[in-house]
Amino acid sequence: MSDIEHDLEQHRFSLQHQGHQAWVQYQLHGSQMDITSTHVPDAIAGQGIAGQLNRHALEHARNAGLSVVASCSYTQAWVRRHPQYQDLLED
Repeated sequence: MSDIEHDLEQHRFSLQHQGHQAWVQYQLHGSQMDITSTHVPDAIAGQGIAGQLNRHALEHARNAGLSVVASCSYTQAWVRRHPQYQDLLED
């Protein structure tokens, strides 16, 4: 599995694994990061990749002082399972 890359122009965190690309897409609105989608191809699903990408995106938001809106349903569920990231979410 490759390292997670941050494409600032495309607003995307991504990685390559077994010839497939997975990503988390977001939008920036001032000091707010809206995570809009998580995509992991079926061929590499079930390996914790979506969680790694979301953790990376949320850590980036924390380090950058951004609040987070979780428009992505996967991100919403992931944060419920990892309450240490709840403080980042906008009410």
